[in-house]
Amino acid sequence: MSVIDPKIIDEVAKELEINDIAKASIRQIGALVRTIEERLGVEYIHFEMGIPGLPPSSVGVEAECEALRRGVASVYPVIDGIQPVKEAASRFIKAFLDVDINPLGCIPTVGSMQASFASLMLCSHLDAKRDTVLYIDPGFPVQKMQAQVIGVKVASFDIADYRESGLEEKIESYFAQGNICAVIYSSPNNPSWMCLNEQELEIIGRLAAKYDVVVIEDLAYMTMDFRRDIGKPFEAPYQPTVAKYTDNYVLMMSASKIFSYAGQRIALACISDKLYHRHYDALASRYGISRFGAAFAYTYLYTFSSGVSHSAQYAMAAMLNAACDGSYRFVEDIKEYAVRTARIKDILYSNGFHVVYDKDNEEPVSDGFFFTIGYRNMSGAELIKNLLYYGVSGIDLATTGSSRQGIRACSSNIKPHHYAMLEERLKAFDEAFR
Repeated sequence: MSVIDPKIIDEVAKELEINDIAKASIRQIGALVRTIEERLGVEYIHFEMGIPGLPPSSVGVEAECEALRRGVASVYPVIDGIQPVKEAASRFIKAFLDVDINPLGCIPTVGSMQASFASLMLCSHLDAKRDTVLYIDPGFPVQKMQAQVIGVKVASFDIADYRESGLEEKIESYFAQGNICAVIYSSPNNPSWMCLNEQELEIIGRLAAKYDVVVIEDLAYMTMDFRRDIGKPFEAPYQPTVAKYTDNYVLMMSASKIFSYAGQRIALACISDKLYHRHYDALASRYGISRFGAAFAYTYLYTFSSGVSHSAQYAMAAMLNAACDGSYRFVEDIKEYAVRTARIKDILYSNGFHVVYDKDNEEPVSDGFFFTIGYRNMSGAELIKNLLYYGVSGIDLATTGSSRQGIRACSSNIKPHHYAMLEERLKAFDEAFR
């Protein structure tokens, strides 16, 4: 392909009020490249958006259609979740994490985005002295934007520099200050795909208990560490989780990636039994509701959306139960992302690129939904701008809180014809910049 005129990219960026492409959000980059595609008739390799690239679970689709035919669309759902989805969520957590959570604390949310927004806001209101959230980076950029919207202070560090024994001293240096209300991270990690091990999760859980910090664990990509045979219901090995090591946690589990059910915007905030029932004077004074879990549902979710789509809750319940029964082997479906990523990495390596986060401790990082791209000594800002000229998009790793140079990429939207396109474009890029 011919190089896209930088003037056109700059023109579209100006129209979309993108002052600095390197600092643009995921959605802004998506809008930028879609506009260029429409204007020039050129197809981009879309690495920027983590949109599921597999068909939605037929189990969910059929259950949701049946619920709609029964007339649930005319009835408001219970704010903290219909009983079938709460019970299925509790069962699913036991089946795949080997953790016991009462159905009461399993609350459906409008995607994990709403779960994290509500959790961050709630945690910031527990104690006036605790006004800061600790982000274990790199991470999902929008979760920091949520803190900005709420008005909560942010602290962060790149975990790649503090693995295993080094993690304890680093986290304690933040917790000991007394201003941290919550700590949030994903595992597998978006974007590096590093996975916290049992030693690291024990450190986080133990210190959270010691310093009374709430852990918000984002399991959007649970069971997607494909180096290990995780994902057989009620069989070890289970998905590693901080819930084994503390009672101060909220687990977020989404239907978007593991069930390819992103369009219906449903996830779960699963609150430990102890934290759900814990009373906070600050909540009672502010809302007249003192329990953590009750405030989560009846204050925050009520004001955000008054609950999750009724029919989507029935879909979620069906998918969770089918996964527990073993009739829906969702892990086998999502392994496709690892196949795509492995093939993309081969193309990257053959054209002068490298994987920025290539190690998970001493082990090669798993192939999965996200991966990271670097090119020689090029900064992330330079790389994203230059790749856009060659019809490849992504987001600057700097927006994820990374301490390294490069871009975040996702394999979910790669189609069979894209591999040859990617090879051609990266080869031309390497010839121009090496």
